[in-house]
Amino acid sequence: MPNTDAQTQLPRFWWAGTGDINAFFGLMLDNLAGLLLMTTLLVGFGMDSEFIVTHMVPGTALGVLLGDIAFFALALRMGRREGRSDVTAMPLGLDTPSTFGMILLVLGPAFLAARQAGMSDWDASVHTWHIGIWCVVISGILKLALAPFGTMARKIIPRAGLLGSLAAIALVLISFFPLTHILGTPLPGLLGLVIVLATLIGKIPLPGRTPGTLGALIVAGSVYYFLCALGVWGYTFPEPGPITWFPVEWLGTWRGEWLSAFGDALPYLPFALPFALATVVGGIDCTESAAAAGDEYDTRSVLGIEAMATLLAGLSGGVIQTTPYIGHPAYKAMGGRAAYTLATALLIASAGIVGYFAWLNAWLPIPAVYPILVFIGLEITAQSFQATPRKHYAAVAIACLPALAYLAMSLPDRLMGDPAIMGAGISMDNLGNAGLRHDLETLRMFSNGFIVTSLIWAWVLAALIDRRLTLAAAVLMGGAILTCFGVIHSPLAGNRLFIPWISDPASSLELPRTHLPIVMEFVAGYAVTSLFLVVWAKLPSSITSPTSEEEPH
Repeated sequence: MPNTDAQTQLPRFWWAGTGDINAFFGLMLDNLAGLLLMTTLLVGFGMDSEFIVTHMVPGTALGVLLGDIAFFALALRMGRREGRSDVTAMPLGLDTPSTFGMILLVLGPAFLAARQAGMSDWDASVHTWHIGIWCVVISGILKLALAPFGTMARKIIPRAGLLGSLAAIALVLISFFPLTHILGTPLPGLLGLVIVLATLIGKIPLPGRTPGTLGALIVAGSVYYFLCALGVWGYTFPEPGPITWFPVEWLGTWRGEWLSAFGDALPYLPFALPFALATVVGGIDCTESAAAAGDEYDTRSVLGIEAMATLLAGLSGGVIQTTPYIGHPAYKAMGGRAAYTLATALLIASAGIVGYFAWLNAWLPIPAVYPILVFIGLEITAQSFQATPRKHYAAVAIACLPALAYLAMSLPDRLMGDPAIMGAGISMDNLGNAGLRHDLETLRMFSNGFIVTSLIWAWVLAALIDRRLTLAAAVLMGGAILTCFGVIHSPLAGNRLFIPWISDPASSLELPRTHLPIVMEFVAGYAVTSLFLVVWAKLPSSITSPTSEEEPH
């Protein structure tokens, strides 16, 4: 019940405190790292940074603006209703797994495929942007539809499945890939990394209770620019290009220019939508975590806000979805109230819409910012195990294997896409070593669609551990169906979907006949194993209950 007397005693600015300063730097740098990561990865694929800043960044930042302001308002309402001045707002920002997934699985491959099809860099960028818009818009619609049923989805799929696939992304992609950039400049990089890990995981405070993310930025950033001033090899001051103030290119999305790209976006949706489902489950977990810390928010409101923020971002040209962050208890422990989400919303949105993000992108050194991504990856992985029953740990672990295949395949793909290699007419299809060629083909099929494969494999193993052989058989049969259309185990570069009976080279859904036998063998592998489990389930020994049940701890 509302405490009317307490309401009248609330200070005017009860929703802001000194702890909001620490919380602001943590949440703001986390979001800023996401935007920097998006830009860096896309530039790595060959996309022009100015196009990214003027077309993709503003809409993406708008999603953060809407979500964090809505969570700010939700915290104000709770504080006034309950007469409490210690309410901490739910944090929201760019979904880090989606940032990696959208760029490495959707936007990057789409851009390269468009250039290989003969498009100019500009046309390929627009084509890729429109595909990204569709993926984010559909993700927002899916999340909006699932918001009332989030708990139901959580009951159907075991935590080992949902969190296992998330752990795979977190450990292999979110933690590993930033490390390659951090260690590219090892002196400031290791300094920043140790500061972040010591403060955020080791809980060792910096002098003056300086937030670990801010401390890493100050110390590692200072060392980085000191080395630049000394002229140490490999360290040079940035040369930022001209800033486009108040870019208007992103406003073209409201004219519907991207609507005609639905057919091009369709093959990529199977890789974008699992991230949307993961944020729904993550939103439920975040709400429960906040309740345990003393702030009990309505789950449907939290999921609805993140869905609308994602949808607005997509409609405004954004290419990364938003999500509630897992750190509410940490921000509360810092003394954060609600002002930190408002401040984050205003800074991130103004950076994207006004245009000075281009300046931040140029001057914020990667080794000082990227350590927060390593922390996020480790934290998600740790929580995936902590929130899973101990008996399902192996299911979480097996979910990481398809992601390792993607990691192993990333370097050969980059090598074969290098202009020098392509100019020499060398490709994976004409390698002289037949064994190496076969291994790379197998690795590609293992890695393509790895997010869904991780979910299926973890789900199957969790069901087997629970001796639910019929359920495991049903999931495996689903794997056979998904394989049949390339949602998982596609032999085609770029994670492309196909229809197995289409062999017309003019069709975007063509499956070359040379790939048909191996695809059908994968389908048969899943289907026959499924039928084997159905028969096994009929045997009396298969229904004996395990000796003990263990709960998450």
